[in-house]
Amino acid sequence: MISFISENKLNPFEPAGKLRRKDKSIFMTTDSRAVFNKTLDKLNSQFIFSDSENLWNCFPFTDSMEDIKKKQDFFSKITLKDNKFLKELEKPKNWWKPKYGILAVTEDEKTFQELQKLNIPCQFINSQYDLEGLESYDIVQVIDCDNFSEALERLPQSVFLDSINEVYLERYLEILSGWKNNLEVLDKSESNGEIQKLPSNFSLSKSDEVSHPDLEIKKIVGELVPLLKLLDSKQVDKILRENIESALEKINSEISLEIEKMSISGTTLLAMLSKGKLPDDLLKIVENAVKKTNLPEEIFSTSIPICLNDDEVEKLIKKQDSSEFTEIAEKVKRHAVELRKIPKLIQQLSDLLIYFDFISGISQVIAGNLCFPEMSHELYFSEAENIFLDSPQAISFSLDDKNKCSILTGANSGGKTTLIEHIIQLVTFFQLGLPVRGNARMPLFSEVYYFAKNKGSASKGAFETLLTQMASIKPKSENKTLILADEIESVTEPGVAGKIISATAEFFVNKGCFLVIATHLGQEIQKCPPLRSRIDGIEAKGLNENFELIVDHNPVLGRIASSTPELIIEKMASLNSDEYFAFLRDKIKGG
Repeated sequence: MISFISENKLNPFEPAGKLRRKDKSIFMTTDSRAVFNKTLDKLNSQFIFSDSENLWNCFPFTDSMEDIKKKQDFFSKITLKDNKFLKELEKPKNWWKPKYGILAVTEDEKTFQELQKLNIPCQFINSQYDLEGLESYDIVQVIDCDNFSEALERLPQSVFLDSINEVYLERYLEILSGWKNNLEVLDKSESNGEIQKLPSNFSLSKSDEVSHPDLEIKKIVGELVPLLKLLDSKQVDKILRENIESALEKINSEISLEIEKMSISGTTLLAMLSKGKLPDDLLKIVENAVKKTNLPEEIFSTSIPICLNDDEVEKLIKKQDSSEFTEIAEKVKRHAVELRKIPKLIQQLSDLLIYFDFISGISQVIAGNLCFPEMSHELYFSEAENIFLDSPQAISFSLDDKNKCSILTGANSGGKTTLIEHIIQLVTFFQLGLPVRGNARMPLFSEVYYFAKNKGSASKGAFETLLTQMASIKPKSENKTLILADEIESVTEPGVAGKIISATAEFFVNKGCFLVIATHLGQEIQKCPPLRSRIDGIEAKGLNENFELIVDHNPVLGRIASSTPELIIEKMASLNSDEYFAFLRDKIKGG
């Protein structure tokens, strides 16, 4: 799955979009595929990243129970994990840049060409003239320079490198800076328990990679977080020109006070003026005043009043900057091995986040005491819960070789359509290798057809289309085809619809198919029941205090259920004051 993520460039922050499945679907009609996609959408709602849903492509449709077992084994290793903290992650934006100008220099033509390919600022050194402009750079990275090494060593900002891989390592820090906040979120998730804390003797096995991607994430985060300190730009205390000028005023003021206390003879003054040299007692006063500032003596003159040596001041300031930048560059160089790993580790981390999101999202759905469906010659489920519903009733239902078709009857809004979609949902879970709430066993269907309730008006065209679709079903083997139909009588005249449904059921039962047909024509079909079929009913028992149907959604096997129009009329009459509804209710109650 990690390879799939990498090959398809799935990304938590820059989605690749929904990938088209390459496998052949077992859901043969638009309606069956719609329910399949609805099931996936429900599962996908647990994911934080949109690209995570593309991992369903790693669970293709299959007609092999061995493949199903491999999928079930995969999901059986998953433990409950929380992925909600992934919402705190943000799209990386590189913000760090070195505060110093960098230039790489070399005498080797091949090295120079390699530097150019890496888009690194570089200069080829061929003569002494090429060295003249290097002083303007804060950092000069030197590689493969033998002839001019001594001259380059005299540059305080020169940093000598052994390998081209060490040149401009700052580019890796730029990448790391974009992930700083995300790494801190992931690092914090350990203390909060979302990502499992690594044991002291941690060693990642292949099984850990499959079922515990959080361990691998933690391992990578553990390698990257210590490098974040290289992004810190702590202000180094430097001697500024304004500080020097302020110290100069203080020095001259102090010297003036000391001189006022002295009595200088004319002879001493004459000697000082003629020789241009301070006498020892005055020189001592100047030296003491300069020493108190803790500033280099060479930036001050030894005259009275004291003056600044501008050349020395500029040299001091530039030397400070060079020393600071060189120190930072040396620190970066010491972490060369770790920094070169950053692009690969970041890519691995990105891939693992998609995988972790998938694993943890699915764990939310399959958490609890769930059972994996088993392959069988019957279609059976017991106490199964529908994930489409917020508070589902546990449902039991079965078909076998004796009864391969269920004619499902019952009230409107009683749950006939929901039951059909629940069956498709269970087939989907079986194909994906997921466990279900309840118990289930079924054939490994290779074809599932669903003809949903017609939402338009009955017409000759709709009826012919339905018959054409039915005729296209060519079961290849026994128990491999499932046909589901919902109120298909709506596309033709009621008088013959019952016979058509009965004949259709018998035809496909004889072909070895399983069928569930939801209909309001139970009474008509009962007059000419298809062979190896059963009429089942979802019954409405009345209205509650809110005038809603009280329905036991569990189908009663072998018993027809009324569509209970009288309950609908009772509901309408209770909720509306219109005399029409009251009239209908009284007439029905009166027989």
